[in-house]
Amino acid sequence: MSAADATAGAAARAKVPATAWISWVALAMMTTSSVASLRAAPTMAVYGLACVFLYLLPAVVFLLPTSLVSAELASGWEGGIYKWVSEGISKPMGFLAVWCQFAMTIFYYPSLLGFVASTLAYVFNPELASSGVWTAAVIIVVYWSGVWISSRGTKGVAGLASGGLIIGTLIPGVVLVLLGMVFLGQGNPSAAPMTAENIFPVWAGLSSLVLIVNNFLSYSGMEMNAVHVSSLKNPGKEFPKSMFLAMGLVLAIFILPALAISWIVPAEELSLTAGVMQAFDAVFANFGWQWLTPIVGIMLVTASLGGMLTWLAGPSKGLLLISRQEGYLPPFLQRLNKNGVQQNILVVQGLVTTVIGLAYALIPDVSSAYWIFSVITTQVYLIMYLLMFVAAIQLRRKHPDHPRGYRAPMLVGMCGVGFAASLAALLVGFIPPSQFASGNSGVYFLIVGGGALGLGLLVPFLFYRFRKPSWRQPEPQEVTSS
Repeated sequence: MSAADATAGAAARAKVPATAWISWVALAMMTTSSVASLRAAPTMAVYGLACVFLYLLPAVVFLLPTSLVSAELASGWEGGIYKWVSEGISKPMGFLAVWCQFAMTIFYYPSLLGFVASTLAYVFNPELASSGVWTAAVIIVVYWSGVWISSRGTKGVAGLASGGLIIGTLIPGVVLVLLGMVFLGQGNPSAAPMTAENIFPVWAGLSSLVLIVNNFLSYSGMEMNAVHVSSLKNPGKEFPKSMFLAMGLVLAIFILPALAISWIVPAEELSLTAGVMQAFDAVFANFGWQWLTPIVGIMLVTASLGGMLTWLAGPSKGLLLISRQEGYLPPFLQRLNKNGVQQNILVVQGLVTTVIGLAYALIPDVSSAYWIFSVITTQVYLIMYLLMFVAAIQLRRKHPDHPRGYRAPMLVGMCGVGFAASLAALLVGFIPPSQFASGNSGVYFLIVGGGALGLGLLVPFLFYRFRKPSWRQPEPQEVTSS
């Protein structure tokens, strides 16, 4: 080989970018920031000490299988949930999976913004936290503002969301737990008993376990971070360490603030949407620091809005890619604006979100509306997880020698546990919780069943049934590169 050839070869090799390795600790922090939140704390605080058990149970049967199974899939097949399910089961099921990943956001954002509305109320007037009209107005205004920002192709919102782990989760959570401990240390009695007899929840029929369903959604999203498994130097050893560290951090963020709230706010006075701010307001009042309540409220709102902006266009972009390739959606919904953003999908999603937001003004109890939409969100997302666990087993059987950066131990067993837990949570979600005992269980079933099954199964079936070959579109560079 000539010197010129050697020089050219060296130059070519020099242009190849080095792999951007990340540490397993960094991956654990990324996972924690995308999963952990204080928003779910009031939901479990009503159980007092039993919330520890109610958080650990879904962590073992759902969080762990989801994390390790998705790691194997992500390290062997690029393209996310659609690629995994379409190759493991079929393309129609792949579309159903990616649709559920998108559709769950239709109910997720109203529930998230319901929390934002109640939190923001403590910045202006705490009495607004129980106002359905206020909650509806905040949901509609903030959501459409997010659509406008996303449609402009705004960059940098991911930084706001990642900073939200510290600003809106860790700092307020640590402050709440520390002041709660001081509150007890001053001799104040705990609002919830903290004795060994209260470790397990009191059995009151199936309705007493329904609140566990919300914890499955609290742990969801681990499959999104599994795409980074190829960036670890030793995935086989480092990824499990990363996931176990993330699980520990997530459990601490979920459990400790929930316990602190149960110390300060009696369960019968707890609002599922405003419980965090109720706790902060109560403990600050004990120390004469109530002027800090609005500041904490702004911190919590900032973190929630950052997360909303980051994820607003993400699932819809995945749906757009698949629809352009296979013609699942009509051309109107595939159209892009001048910034390469799927604006029409966001607008249609916004119209549905507006209708859901108005329901807050029509349902007398804001906590009931918040809970119902949270359950529907979980139901739709669980359909995707059921498909993921089946696809993982099928891919291991069909392609045992396919290269994988990470192989999950006892894959079939973990998929079996994860599938059974997801199915049980999905079925239990149709049962009204004990807080709705005085309401009409038939109406509850129709609302949850209609929302989950209609949006999660009927709508994608209709799109698939009436798809046309002419709906297929070439992939634009803006979408491909995102």
